[in-house]
Amino acid sequence: MIINDANLVISAVSKKQYPNDGLPEIAFVGRSNVGKSSLINTILDRKNLAHTSGQPGKTQTLNFYRLDKKLFFVDVPGYGFAKVSKKKREEFGQMVEEYLSSRPLLKGVVSLIDARHQPTADDKLMYDWLNYYQIPLIVVATKADKIARGKFNAAESEIKKFLKFKSENDFLFFSAVEKTGVDELWQWILQKADLK
Repeated sequence: MIINDANLVISAVSKKQYPNDGLPEIAFVGRSNVGKSSLINTILDRKNLAHTSGQPGKTQTLNFYRLDKKLFFVDVPGYGFAKVSKKKREEFGQMVEEYLSSRPLLKGVVSLIDARHQPTADDKLMYDWLNYYQIPLIVVATKADKIARGKFNAAESEIKKFLKFKSENDFLFFSAVEKTGVDELWQWILQKADLK
């Protein structure tokens, strides 16, 4: 998928700031430092549209990226970061929940989990929550270049077992370094956004 025009339209903190273009939206969720910005930049073939940072928890707003006036990617603040006050974490939680639970234009969620490790309790919470709201979901195991190909099956089954993975959800491995999973992820996105 070639995207000619990709722009950050707004960094929103509440419903009244969401774009009203009526375009389908795909959201990206995951723990801070799971590689969300790298994934977004890789699949859009951009160097630094989504800002990568050595400091986890940098994204503190819902960032809406408009792609060729056809689709929005929504970069959701990472969860599980330690350096933010409890009050701030609760505010983030409310902002994220308001968006994910009440946005009719949201067509699917890409949930990122580090392929190298067992998912965290926060990963499981997010997974259960997205299923509760019946949002179409793909679990993307990032940093796949850091594990041997021969260990993909074991890593996948560990992640799925921990999450109590549901058959209606999708799963794939992704590497920003090797571009693994880019085409498959685009297929899923276009199908969910009804752009195929």
